[in-house]
Amino acid sequence: MEMNFEQLVKMSETWLPVVLQYGAQLLLAGLTLLLGWWLINTLTRKVGRLLDKRQVDRALHSFIGSLASIVLKILLLVSVASMVGVETTSFIAVIGAAGLAIGLALQGSLANFAGGVLIMLFRPFRAGDWIEAQGVAGSVDSIQIFHTTLKTGDNKVVIVPNGSLSNGHIINYSRESTRRVDINLGIGYSSDIQQARAVLLSIAQDPRVRREPEPMVVVTALGESAISLSLRVWVATADFWPVTFAFTEQAKERLAEAGIGIPLPQRVVHLLQAS
Repeated sequence: MEMNFEQLVKMSETWLPVVLQYGAQLLLAGLTLLLGWWLINTLTRKVGRLLDKRQVDRALHSFIGSLASIVLKILLLVSVASMVGVETTSFIAVIGAAGLAIGLALQGSLANFAGGVLIMLFRPFRAGDWIEAQGVAGSVDSIQIFHTTLKTGDNKVVIVPNGSLSNGHIINYSRESTRRVDINLGIGYSSDIQQARAVLLSIAQDPRVRREPEPMVVVTALGESAISLSLRVWVATADFWPVTFAFTEQAKERLAEAGIGIPLPQRVVHLLQAS
């Protein structure tokens, strides 16, 4: 059956107001979706290039990019749905409740993840650095998203959570190219300080010792049974422990050769005879 002109007019009177009412909203929502999707992809690419310049770990690089893209696109879809008249209040409430539940269940892991992100972004230490943190010292073997692996001097593997690592004090012994070696010892009160100083400075003629700052021997304390001296020299960071061990041994030998003893702690005991 062919539809006559009057029927078309009657039908248009039904759907034309709907098109006029919602057409503009649908068009605007579609444009917003396309433009927002393009902006999100552009933003994530720029963030990726920024992380590449900062030499962020590739695993973290991919995770941050994917997470940012997913979150932004979900927010975009919710905004577009709201533009076309879809009620999003309950939907947002469900997402918020789910996010809260997941956050409470994984708060420890999330703290470690956040710590890993901070460590990889700000680089307080790198693989191979010798650090001291959370009561343990060792060489950084690897930096993961949730934890950092250290190897101690006796080759033990210590896994430190990134959450506590990023929130605590970190001593990085490898960051600077030079370190100061302190050889602390004591001489008797009857010994000549200038002679002891000359003997200790002769040890500092080692080629590993930097001439600037100049090696020095200082009096650090007047103890109960000894005068405390400290030989202080600057060396390359890689030479710190070899120089420390060698100079400690040489200090004992050369002071003994010069007739300068390292006294032992002494106590004078007075015995009173009872009457």
